[in-house]
Amino acid sequence: MTSPTATPIYPVVWSVDHVQLIDQTRLPLEFSVVEIRRSDDMALAIKTMIVRGAPAIGVAAAYGMYLGAQEIQTDDRDTFWEALEQVAERLQATRPTAVNLFWAISRMLKVAQQSAGTVPEIRAQLLDTAQRIAEEDLQTCEAIGQHGLSVLPEAPEKLRLLTHCNAGALATAGYGTALGVVRSAWSAGRLARVYVDETRPRLQGAKLTSWECVHEGIPVTLITDNMAAHCMQRGLIDVVVVGADRIAANGDAANKIGTYSVALCAQAHGIPFYVAAPLSTIDFSLADGSGIPIEERDPEEIYQVGETRLCPPGVEFYNPAFDVTPAALIAGIVTEHGVFAPQDLDAKLRSHQIA
Repeated sequence: MTSPTATPIYPVVWSVDHVQLIDQTRLPLEFSVVEIRRSDDMALAIKTMIVRGAPAIGVAAAYGMYLGAQEIQTDDRDTFWEALEQVAERLQATRPTAVNLFWAISRMLKVAQQSAGTVPEIRAQLLDTAQRIAEEDLQTCEAIGQHGLSVLPEAPEKLRLLTHCNAGALATAGYGTALGVVRSAWSAGRLARVYVDETRPRLQGAKLTSWECVHEGIPVTLITDNMAAHCMQRGLIDVVVVGADRIAANGDAANKIGTYSVALCAQAHGIPFYVAAPLSTIDFSLADGSGIPIEERDPEEIYQVGETRLCPPGVEFYNPAFDVTPAALIAGIVTEHGVFAPQDLDAKLRSHQIA
């Protein structure tokens, strides 16, 4: 069912000696690629959301660690390690909520720390690890798509699915988490249409998710964030699938601001609400969602669109980038290992987590 002319979307690609990023701040009207050759430039790209989405941030950060390792001019292991830790700190400071960022950096540091090789050999191992993180994420998303397909509700007609923000190929190494489920459902002939929340204030749904769907020929209807309850009340939505940036051990899930509202609406209308995310998004160190750090972004994202100001001077602003959906509102969490009830995550998945 996928458009035969659609080319795969890979937002983070290693190319000989640098990283190529799809500049997501320019979509959907302009498709452009940014070349990243320095770790500081990667940190800026993550901070300014040229690359965004928790899994994609993790892949980008892994490559940022390698670029940083290339910049360290020493063959002394101790000096190299100290400098690499500073690279890690700069990358970790970019986006506090997305746990994949910290997971990928931790994995890269562990490879460097445990290596018995020379500094040039460590650099080579870091590049290999970053490339494996990217490949593993792509395989993970494809598995998430298939597992998600298995729990979508049966319906007399094809399903109408609602999603919030962008958890697609652009937010991962490719294919997507929530949109991975969409892609699998579309390929299997079970999907009629995707309803996409615009996702204020940065409009990732309008700009990115709708772009991905159009790119692949998947029928898509864009709605404003405050239309979700109305669409559910009118019987237009059969199931909700969203992504996540961090999931606590009890299943509480942080995702783009507005997700919690969608979950409440889904519960009120008896519509199943699923979260799709890789194992690396689950933070088993947090007992529940109250410990998830919530990034607050520039108020400019709220008070103006382009050059147009939307409110009078003197107004105060609050711009949290994420909210936390309580586990009680989530029908299941779709991972590469299967679909689990939120309360089963800790018991069934902790042992699979890569430290």
